[in-house]
Amino acid sequence: MADSSMIRVLTVDDHALVRKGIRYTLLSVEDIELVGEAQNGEEAIIVCDQLQPDVVLMDMRMEGDMDGITATRAIRERHPETQVVALSSYFDRDLEGVMQAGAIGYLLKDGSGEDLVDAVRAANNGRSTLANEAVQALIQEGKKPSTLGNDLTEQEHVVLALLVEGLSNPQIAERQNYSVAAVKYHVSNILSKLGAANRTEAVALAVENNLVPKV
Repeated sequence: MADSSMIRVLTVDDHALVRKGIRYTLLSVEDIELVGEAQNGEEAIIVCDQLQPDVVLMDMRMEGDMDGITATRAIRERHPETQVVALSSYFDRDLEGVMQAGAIGYLLKDGSGEDLVDAVRAANNGRSTLANEAVQALIQEGKKPSTLGNDLTEQEHVVLALLVEGLSNPQIAERQNYSVAAVKYHVSNILSKLGAANRTEAVALAVENNLVPKV
């Protein structure tokens, strides 16, 4: 019978040398057991179904039809109790996709064995571990001002403000001495530039992002 106190780990990487390095690192850790290995995303899903590990160490860039993000999403959907720690050779700003897919951690492969072990233990306890590069990227992303609406023309800003007031296209045309066709054109451009599906969504985005000038 397996020891329930052991953290059961599956490693997924298309390079045998990387898998060997992880295997060597984990063999010396008393509370972690390497229960399986896979060399691509498709194989990872099959092995996960068979072994149901506690933690998966998932390479992000692998040969084959399924990358690490896709495999992570599939594993988390099929086995929500299994945590995934993403591993990457270099930080390539795929962090958002990785986390949206369900990974709980993100490490670079050139990190220390101690960092890897700590990340496995943290993941098993439901805690996130991020490489310093990922943390800095999140900080910088948070400092960036919103660019939504920066490409709106002066006329489009005015029309957007009147949409927020609740005016219809004919009312906007009368207020601004535009043709109704011109108003429709401006509204269409506004929706496209804001990525809004309809007028209601455009208004919500305008209010949320303080895009509305005083008319």
